[in-house]
Amino acid sequence: MLMRRNIIFTFFIILFVSIYSFGQNSASATFTASVNIVEPISIQTTANMNFASIDARNGGTVILNPDHSRISTGDVQLDNSANVSAATFEVNGQNGYSYNINISQNSFRMVNGTSEIVIRDFNTNSNKSTLNSDSQTINVGATLDIQANQEPGLYTTPTPIEIMVSYN
Repeated sequence: MLMRRNIIFTFFIILFVSIYSFGQNSASATFTASVNIVEPISIQTTANMNFASIDARNGGTVILNPDHSRISTGDVQLDNSANVSAATFEVNGQNGYSYNINISQNSFRMVNGTSEIVIRDFNTNSNKSTLNSDSQTINVGATLDIQANQEPGLYTTPTPIEIMVSYN
């Protein structure tokens, strides 16, 4: 009986050792997951574009720079006005993130009844497109094509002109 017990004991020892002696067939590891949700990018108009008062005379162009200054070519006379303003926007988003500014390079019409003025060549003062804080101000200027003896009155775009920003 003792012999039989020794055989059974030896059998289980051999079985146990053989199970672990065949080597490792697989391995495992663990990992964690994370995500950082960034501040959404947004843009808000803080001032609309205003070329102020202009005397058309024999026509020409008026360039409104992003720094709110105006230049005229041809026979257009610029009236002194404190109302001159490039379009101004506040861009908000994640500090340190870069972004694109997209404004149409098409020309648009400004209308006063049946009379029109062309607005074109939009440009911005923002050569930096990385948020150095949670917000950044950008200004947009443009060029007006004034015809000789342009009909007097207030000219406006029939629909707003869109500017878009997006993260790179």
